[in-house]
Amino acid sequence: MKKIAISACLLGKACRYDGTDNRDDRLLKKLEGAELIPFCPEDFAFGTPRPTMDLIRTQKGIRAISNETGDDLSEPVISYAVDFFDSYSDIDLFIGKDRSPSCGVCSAKCYNEQGVLLTAQATGLMAKEAKARGIDTVDAEVYTEVS
Repeated sequence: MKKIAISACLLGKACRYDGTDNRDDRLLKKLEGAELIPFCPEDFAFGTPRPTMDLIRTQKGIRAISNETGDDLSEPVISYAVDFFDSYSDIDLFIGKDRSPSCGVCSAKCYNEQGVLLTAQATGLMAKEAKARGIDTVDAEVYTEVS
């Protein structure tokens, strides 16, 4: 059975920053028969609801910065990702929520420190960890369209 790490919001968990979900029944139908392992680093680290954050290119690299306080929120997300993949070392596929600064695979927005958009094809912090471990990764929207 294929083991798929999937953003919990796509399964219907109300863990988005605003307390809603991104349930995707079309996606879930395509995943029938697989073992789905939900994750949400932001909900785990900061709770729900929570202020939004953006990926910002800084001197320290690409970081997740709170839009409310300007604080660097990267470390709790990265720590969650490392612990998650250490606990589930046999993941076959990572499906992230597109455009998420944590889970977006190739669709997150990244800005410079002045707020100028650099790219809308960045990789979120948790997706980056999945890629670094050699796990196949895909944004939910892409998976739904091509699978």
